[in-house]
Amino acid sequence: MVEARDLPPGQQMVECFKPFLRHLLSSNLSAKTLRKHRDNLWQLGGEIISDLHDSPRLRKWPMAQVVFAALNDEGGPLISHSASEEQQRCFDSTCRKLHSFLKDDGGGD
Repeated sequence: MVEARDLPPGQQMVECFKPFLRHLLSSNLSAKTLRKHRDNLWQLGGEIISDLHDSPRLRKWPMAQVVFAALNDEGGPLISHSASEEQQRCFDSTCRKLHSFLKDDGGGD
């Protein structure tokens, strides 16, 4: 269920993801790979929204910092619903790419 209070952070996340998505589009990846990364970003957004519910203090942080804090060189957060190891590996692959992109781009500041 969508809560009205989740719309602003969701929109801010989309703005954080747009430069990364543009970068992926310019990387000559296959349509299948692009869809995989898009779907994993959607998953990441859902995990971050869940984190905002669990830790309301995060709502006071700039969204770019919330996104960057959810990532590291190993990947992203654990998928909260019964994900297979393969799903988690795929998700972590996208999260590592996003983390590297944000780190290199200064987007985590």
